[in-house]
Amino acid sequence: MFHEVVGGDETAGGTGESEAVTATELLAAFEALVSETLSEADQALITDETGVDAATVETAGDSPSELTVAEGAAIVSVTADRDADTIVAELRDHLLMGMAMAVLDVDTLASEIDADLTGQEVQQTLEGRAAMTLGQLAEIMAVIERRKR
Repeated sequence: MFHEVVGGDETAGGTGESEAVTATELLAAFEALVSETLSEADQALITDETGVDAATVETAGDSPSELTVAEGAAIVSVTADRDADTIVAELRDHLLMGMAMAVLDVDTLASEIDADLTGQEVQQTLEGRAAMTLGQLAEIMAVIERRKR
């Protein structure tokens, strides 16, 4: 879900060109995904089905950059055709394949993002050993997509 916004109508002005994608555009697209689910499903239903606490669900539309990828995936999964674990696994695959195509290592990636993460911390977030926010995801994904070209 989150990885599908790259190069589609949601980013780069609908041109399908991912090289112009920015972290701001990606985060806006992630926010749209989360907001769409929040408008389609009842917040109590989202809380019950996802295990994401009610306070997080209530504020998710206001500050999506602070949501973790796992929380965002859980929320989006309520109205999607995939469960949260599948959404996260597909996202990780997309990021790692993108890094391979762009010939990027975690230290280079860490040096090119605004998030205050070391190469080791970037690796841990990509592998799912540490939480990654949607804001961090947007920054990481933007660098990968720009470097792939």
